[in-house]
Parts: sequence; structure tokens; C-alpha cells
Amino acid sequence: MSIFETPSLEPNPKRQRIEPVFEPNPKRQRIEPVFNNSSLSSIPCPHSYAQHGVCTACNSMIERCHYRSFNCFKDGVQIRHEAVASAKRLMTKFSYMGDKKLPLVLDLDHTLVHTTTLSSLTKTEKYLIQEAGSRHDLWLLKSDDDPVEHLIKLRPFVLDFLKEARKMFNMHVYTMGNRYYADSVLELIDPRRIYFGKRVITREESPYIKTLDLVFADERCVLIVDDTRDVWPDHKSNLVEISRYCYFRMSNDQCSRPYSEERIDESECNGGLVNVLRLLKEVHCGFFRVKEELESKDVRLLLQEIEFKRGVLQGESLIL
Repeated sequence: MSIFETPSLEPNPKRQRIEPVFEPNPKRQRIEPVFNNSSLSSIPCPHSYAQHGVCTACNSMIERCHYRSFNCFKDGVQIRHEAVASAKRLMTKFSYMGDKKLPLVLDLDHTLVHTTTLSSLTKTEKYLIQEAGSRHDLWLLKSDDDPVEHLIKLRPFVLDFLKEARKMFNMHVYTMGNRYYADSVLELIDPRRIYFGKRVITREESPYIKTLDLVFADERCVLIVDDTRDVWPDHKSNLVEISRYCYFRMSNDQCSRPYSEERIDESECNGGLVNVLRLLKEVHCGFFRVKEELESKDVRLLLQEIEFKRGVLQGESLIL
């Protein structure tokens, strides 16, 4: 049974049958309880799960302010606030743990790709306009709805990273870009949506900060890969911070020449995504090592342990 079909022990007011009362005594009729449609509709829905504003248990309209949407899990899904934590635990236990996959939240900009506007290109970078489309890692983005044209550069190893990560993780995209931009990038790196499906969160849903509140999974199992730590004020312990990928010249960096002007790129063998993938594999292995301990495992503690061990090993190498 799906968690969105959980039966309720509460009476269903719509299914109650009100029998007519035939009494000869009018005084007695006046003291009988009277039920009508208006009184029934005023009773708030007590159930926890809804879809597109309709309760999945009793088919009544819900008060949206009492529910949180999880469109990145399934279109239109809404869960009552007080039931969110238990629903996440159930989803984690029966889906993620059963498949031996952990939820992985990936940033886009400076993590998987670097995007710039054509107007921001330096003279030395103009050659890239001609190469866009003929290279597998460089694409021109333009739209009738947006007069500003962009260049999107895929990070080296990104396609191999997604292929390998898919074996261990249920991947999500979380970007401060808008929905059109996210869909445009995914059209390049995941055109068939085999990696991300509809698990995409944009600034439309989360305009100011990033939060695991919008990810339908228990926080103890969720890993985050992002180049910016400060956008995760409440979930830094879940974060694997990746080196910032800057292919084009940044407006605030006039000291060093970017990859684009040097006509080189980040290493395919030892770049940011390669190093992060090694760490993710280590966490995944540690989490699922002992089946009987899954209920107590926490990726946040595993990340701390790995960081501590690496610090010790680095210290020992310096001493030697």
C-alpha cells in the first residue's frame, strides 16, 4: 500500500448517510441533531496525504496552508506538516534502503556546469561561439522568451560521474536558477531523464536558501554536493563541498586567466567530480556495510569520520 493511500480511522463525513426522521411530534423533531451539507463541509479534513489539493483518503478539498508540496517526488503530492517527518522515514525505509540507494542532491552552476552570457565573453573567448554545438561539452542556449543568449559548458567527467553515481544514489537537482534554465541544462546532461526524472528543485520553490525540507527523504540519508556552503545554512553536515568550476572568465577575477582563454580545461582524471565521486562511494559503502545497522546509520557521521581519518593520514604524511 502506498503511503498516499493510508487508511484513516476517522469517519468520512461524505459517506455518512443521514436518514430522514418521521416523527409526529414537532417538538421532538426540533431537538434531533440536524446535519446538512454546509455543516459537513466546514469540518476540516483530518488526513495527511493529498494530491493537487484533494485528499487521497476522502476526496475533500484541503486547506493548502496545512500541507507541504513535494512536486519533485511526484507531481501534485502534498503532505500535512505534522506528518512530513514520518512520511520521509517510511519513504527512506521502504524505497531507498530497499534499493540500496541514498538520496543525492546536486547543484548545477559551478558544480556540474558553468554558464555565462555571450555579452560577458572577452575577446579571447569569442572563438567559443563558433565552437558551440560542434563540441559535446559546449552549447549555446537561446530562447524566444529571453533575449539574452548563454553558453553552457559541461564540467569534465560530468557524464561519467552521473553514470556511476546512478548505481548508488537517487539523484536530485537543486538550483537557484529558474525552471527553464534547469530544464535546459538537463536536456544536455540527462535528455532522457534517466538520472533525475522530475526530481528538480529551482528558485521557484526555494528562492532564498537551499533546504532538505523540500527533499522527500530522511535527512540522515541525504548527501549534498555543492560548491557554495553558505546556501545550506541548516544542512552543512550533509554537504560535500566540491571545488568551484569556473571555465569562463569571472567578472570579479582579473588576476588569473580562465580555462577558456588558455584553451585548456580541468583534469578528467583528477578534477572536482572525480574526487567527489571517490568520497561518495566511500560513504555509500560505509552506510550499507552492515545490513542490520541501517536504522542507525547517518551519512553526517560517516562524513565526519572520513574527514577525521583523512586529517590524521595527512598529518602522519607531513611528519614522515
